[in-house]
Amino acid sequence: MAFTLQLGESAPDFSLPATDGKTYQLSDFNDDVLVVFFTCNHCPYVIGSDEVTRQTAEKFADQGVRFVGINANSENTHPDDDFDHMVSRMEENNFPWLYLRDESQDVAKAYGALRTPHFYVFDKDRKLVYTGRAVDNPKDTSKMTVNDLDRALEEHLAGKPISVPITNPLGCNVKWDGQDAHWMPAEACDLVY
Repeated sequence: MAFTLQLGESAPDFSLPATDGKTYQLSDFNDDVLVVFFTCNHCPYVIGSDEVTRQTAEKFADQGVRFVGINANSENTHPDDDFDHMVSRMEENNFPWLYLRDESQDVAKAYGALRTPHFYVFDKDRKLVYTGRAVDNPKDTSKMTVNDLDRALEEHLAGKPISVPITNPLGCNVKWDGQDAHWMPAEACDLVY
């Protein structure tokens, strides 16, 4: 089983360049809640759920919740995941989150990112309180029946324990450098590219 960050563990630090031209570290965020999610430019599970993620980010923005997207996919494995395409994607979509580039993939490994998208919710002390998917059908949100991320944020902000703190992230495999995309299973969405 792949390693991923466990509930109650601290958010690993990072120093990564963003599409806005700045470099950000974990300490730059003093929000009550920090949502770090591993994402990319091309995965149909990301693209299919972007607007629902936008709605959640905007819904909780005035309650002290900050969203930070990180793209760790290898541009050698998938050229569309390079920094220039990230900048274009943010210009076109104007997403309400920062979009950081983890070219070395060290941050993705520290967090144990498994899929795109894969969400991590940290409390004020930067302890992990939720990890996994945002919704149960990210590829086609018209068919989703639950928004786990939305519920987790609502419960946490209300001071309640999160009823389902761990879910299975649904999406494409993170594109690790040096691994051919085509060895992965079809359901990971790689074979169609």
